[in-house]
Amino acid sequence: MEYRPLGRTGVQVSPLCLGSMMFGPWGNNDHADATRIIHRALDAGINFVDTADVYSGGVSEEIVGEALAGRRDDVFLATKFFMPMNEDDPNQCGGSRRWIMRAVEDSLRRLDTDYIDLYQVHRPSPDTDVEETLGALTDLVRQGKVRYIGSSSYSGSQIVEAQWASRERNLERFVTEQPPYSILVRGIEEDILPTVQRHGMGTLTYSPLSGGWLSGRWRKDSASAPTSSARPNARFDMTSPANQRKLDIVEGLARLAEQTGLTLIELAIAFAINHPGVTAAIVGPRTMDQLESYLPAGDIKLSTDVLDSIDQLVAPGVTVNPDDNSYGTHELTPVARRR
Repeated sequence: MEYRPLGRTGVQVSPLCLGSMMFGPWGNNDHADATRIIHRALDAGINFVDTADVYSGGVSEEIVGEALAGRRDDVFLATKFFMPMNEDDPNQCGGSRRWIMRAVEDSLRRLDTDYIDLYQVHRPSPDTDVEETLGALTDLVRQGKVRYIGSSSYSGSQIVEAQWASRERNLERFVTEQPPYSILVRGIEEDILPTVQRHGMGTLTYSPLSGGWLSGRWRKDSASAPTSSARPNARFDMTSPANQRKLDIVEGLARLAEQTGLTLIELAIAFAINHPGVTAAIVGPRTMDQLESYLPAGDIKLSTDVLDSIDQLVAPGVTVNPDDNSYGTHELTPVARRR
C-alpha cells in the first residue's frame, strides 16, 4: 500500500484508515473477532486507526487498545472527544478545558497507551470559544500526551477561524480535518477541501460508502434498514424523493463499476481517495468479509473517463440528500433561521 503525507506533519499514513465505530455493542461486540479484523488490516498495510470515546460508550477504544498490544508503535492512532459520555452530566461533553483534561485521561486508559497520535474535536461547538479548546489541546501536546490535534465536521469558516486563533495566540493548530465525503455526499468539494489544502492540512474523510448506500445494500429491489442504531433513520427513509434519487444513482454507479471491472464498493472508496485534497478515507468494517471487500480500493487509480462518468451522475460539490450534510453548525436548520 502506497503511503501519503499527512498534511505537512511529515507523517506518512495509508490511504485507507481503519475506523472502529462498528467495534463494540454498536456493531460487532465480539472482541476476539474485532481484534482479528484489526490485525488483518495492519497486516495488509494499514497503519492508520481512528476511533472515538463515544463509540459504544468507550468499548471501541478498549477493543482497539487490546488489539494494538505489542504493535502500538507501528500505528498512527487517532481518537476523538466532544460527544456526551453521560447524559445526566452536561459537563461530560464538549470542548471545554475541564472536559478535555478528563476525556484524554479516559481515552489513554481505555486505549492502554501513553500517547495519542491525533486527538480530534468530534464536532464544532457554537457555545465554546475555539481558543478555550485549542489552549487545552496545546497543553496536552506540550505534556506529551498528544502528538497532533485535529478537527472533525467543521465548516470552512470554522476551519479558518481555528487556524487564525492558533497563529494569533501561538497555540497548536489543527493539522487535520475529518469531514464526510462520498460520491453521494460531495458538498465538501466546494469549500472544505480547498480550505484544508490552502492551510496544508491533512484530510481523513468518513463514510466513503455513505452509510452503506454505496455498498450495494440499498438497491431499488432490495432496500433495507440501517445495520447500526448509530445511523440516523431519516437518512434511510425510502419515501424521501432525495433518497429515491440516490437509488437511481446507485443503479448507474453499479453499471459503471461493472464496466470498469470493479465492485461498487471498490469504485466508491477509490473515488474518495482519488481526490487530491483527501489524505485517507476511513473504512469501518463490522465483519472480516467487509474489510476484505474494502482493501483492494487502496491501490486503485480511477481514470479521467471514470471520474467524468461519476460527475455526470452526481455533479461536483453536490450532496444528493441535504440530510446527509453532517458538518458545520447547521445555521440553516429551522431553529437557527430568522423565521
